[in-house]
Amino acid sequence: MAYVQIDGAVKFFGREAGEDMLVLGKVSFDAKENGTTCLLGPSGCGKSTLLNVISGLETLDQGRVRIVSQRNHRDDSPRIGYVFQDPRLLNWKRVEGNLVFALKGMKVPPAEWEGRIHKYLKLVDLVEFRQQHPLYLSGGMRQRVGLARALVIEPEVLLMDEPYSKLDQLTARKLREDTLLICAGLKQTTLLVTHDVEEAAYMGDRIVILSARPARVIEIVENPLPPADRDLDDLNFIEFKKHLLKLVLQSVQ
Repeated sequence: MAYVQIDGAVKFFGREAGEDMLVLGKVSFDAKENGTTCLLGPSGCGKSTLLNVISGLETLDQGRVRIVSQRNHRDDSPRIGYVFQDPRLLNWKRVEGNLVFALKGMKVPPAEWEGRIHKYLKLVDLVEFRQQHPLYLSGGMRQRVGLARALVIEPEVLLMDEPYSKLDQLTARKLREDTLLICAGLKQTTLLVTHDVEEAAYMGDRIVILSARPARVIEIVENPLPPADRDLDDLNFIEFKKHLLKLVLQSVQ
């Protein structure tokens, strides 16, 4: 697997009128290897920008991002999976076709396709829907397809940008539970963006608390509860969630 190092990340965005806007103000942290690092902070503080920088969709004005991998890539970049707020599926392709599209894009040998498609659709409980088109699936099922598509390329780093924010409460809760178990079972290095304190406490092995824009690291918190012991109704979990909320409120003030 791999881990991610962010060192002194600075990012400006241009505006039509006036000076450029500072979005990231010297952000530095390490993502947890084989675990989930949550980026927690208020809306608009630059969390999604950080994911885009890690993925290569954006470049920094100062600082650097380094993905340290156990694999020898030679001239290849580390393999990154991305789960978006919207599933961004190809609606004219069936579920398995969306996964094939990702496999082709990453030049995975065709001999491996069937095994991988079955494995990751089974992980997200969608094997029986592999021939369905996305428009015939519920919102939660489409997001599961998006997760399977990100995992089927077997990424070294998985990026998740508020993937549950547009789902109803019950669907989101179930999908968080399933994703937590899947990532823990795969020992997947994951970065997840959220502004939901409970979600960060539940999903994150390490939580990076960011200030309002321009984003700066307020505190880095290690979750004392292993994934198997995170029960939303447990007193230890509730106390940890309260601790995170206090830190976030301090960052906003």
